[in-house]
Amino acid sequence: MDSTGGQSLYPLHRCKTLHLVRHAQGIHNVEGEKNHEAYLSYDLFDAQLTPLGWKQVHNLRKHVQACGISKSIDLVIVSPLLRTMQTAVGVFGGEAYTDGVNVPPLMVANTGNSGHPAISSLNCPPFVAVELCREHLGVHPCDKRRSIREYRPLFPAIDFSLVENDDDILWKPDIRETNEEVADRGQKFLKWLWTREEKEIAIVTHSGFLFHTLSSFGNDCHPIVKSEICANFANCELRSMVFIDRSMMGSASSTTNYPGKIPNGLDLPSDVATEKLPEEGLAN
Repeated sequence: MDSTGGQSLYPLHRCKTLHLVRHAQGIHNVEGEKNHEAYLSYDLFDAQLTPLGWKQVHNLRKHVQACGISKSIDLVIVSPLLRTMQTAVGVFGGEAYTDGVNVPPLMVANTGNSGHPAISSLNCPPFVAVELCREHLGVHPCDKRRSIREYRPLFPAIDFSLVENDDDILWKPDIRETNEEVADRGQKFLKWLWTREEKEIAIVTHSGFLFHTLSSFGNDCHPIVKSEICANFANCELRSMVFIDRSMMGSASSTTNYPGKIPNGLDLPSDVATEKLPEEGLAN
């Protein structure tokens, strides 16, 4: 009989806190809502944020600073497309870049014809680009990335070392990933997260990737909790989740547990001692 009432308890060192963010509004969101065929247009190649999207970024930035998330994050993982990188550095980056500060900017001024000033990497967590958390691959030019050699000068402080190929060999003009393939890729991404030591991670990615990756979770929960996990994300929406390692995929040891008995001494609990008394009486 389950007496926990739907509750769960896990060791802290087998958990990570994930702050999941969908990118802000991109030009493809606007054009695609007017006409779905627009997603096939190469005019939307590697879509950048709209002016409204940048307003969404600034509002989310205010929120993460007000609630303290910006100071607790150990790592920012970002899909290597223009709209997600603009969102990530705008939300979690430093203040406007100023001359005389001896750190590379996260983003140079006017990236993606945004008119946005440069963004500093000063006092920020590391940013790393990861292809596993990209949007559906194929067919839609808005989901095709530029070469890494084009991105590096635009986002000097983002680490692109985990991206294996300079050119985008994953995107195919005539084959679009199925939902099942995106979900499988999402599970590979989540398993990869357990190879990282960081405990609190922001992930800036895409609506399709989030929906299909998260849909397999929460089936043993109340329907409202299930919806909180995997309902479609709005542009620039953030949801914070606790990610549990039930199968020992991670190798992290606890930094807060304490073994006790230092110095060593007798510590038999009273209830155990009581249970042992009848046995000792029989032995006498």
